[in-house]
Amino acid sequence: MLSKRIIPCLDVRGGRTTKGIKFKDNVDIGDPVQMARFYYEQGADEIVFYDITASSDRRNIMIDVVRRVAREIFIPFSVGGGIRTLEDMREALLAGAEKVSVNSAAVQNPRIIAEGARAFGSQCIVLGMDVKQVLPSADIPSGYEIVINGGRTRMSLDALWWAQEAVRLGAGEICLNSIDADGTQTGYELNLTRLISTAVSVPVIASGGAGMPEHLYDVLTIGQADAALIASIVHYGDYSIGDIKDYLQQRGIKMRLLW
Repeated sequence: MLSKRIIPCLDVRGGRTTKGIKFKDNVDIGDPVQMARFYYEQGADEIVFYDITASSDRRNIMIDVVRRVAREIFIPFSVGGGIRTLEDMREALLAGAEKVSVNSAAVQNPRIIAEGARAFGSQCIVLGMDVKQVLPSADIPSGYEIVINGGRTRMSLDALWWAQEAVRLGAGEICLNSIDADGTQTGYELNLTRLISTAVSVPVIASGGAGMPEHLYDVLTIGQADAALIASIVHYGDYSIGDIKDYLQQRGIKMRLLW
């Protein structure tokens, strides 16, 4: 059995880590470089860095922050936000990232997934999905809709179909974020996570809603996720990564432990 991964997420705006609820009311919570180093030392398996306004502002990712984070940590590091072209991917990878996450740009230009996979390998290409639950319809039979531009633009695109299509194009991993659960600390969206996890052949990272270690256990078992993204649960000091891993290990989930 492969170890499950615990991945702190740093949402960055204006060079600072920020956190909101359902993509709204974001507040400043610290320096992303210092936070990345702190979580690395706590035993994080990976770090994810999102420049959350790059797409909506139609600008490139803050590559200087990527470089500074990469110098401080020695674990896999994924970056996203404002990555639209192969050159953007190359710049992020050369700055120290192991993976690049494409979200809005991939919806608008799916070819970027295939081009990135051919150029850098599928293992480098993460599909970011921001998803909102809606009433099922002919366009959205799963009842889950893709939303882009930081939760601002609904796309009338079915999340299940898009996940499968992105994998067909070459995405090597999916980071699946529930807008409805984001920042609520009331638990992951288990139905959505299980729907996608059981439909694709690549690892799925669950995102949105972690408030206690039990929530991670549920999404890694019931939701069948391969990894769990965390933010508020550790950003506000409620739990450490060690606390979470110890709990999961005790409940039979294989973890990479620090010691």
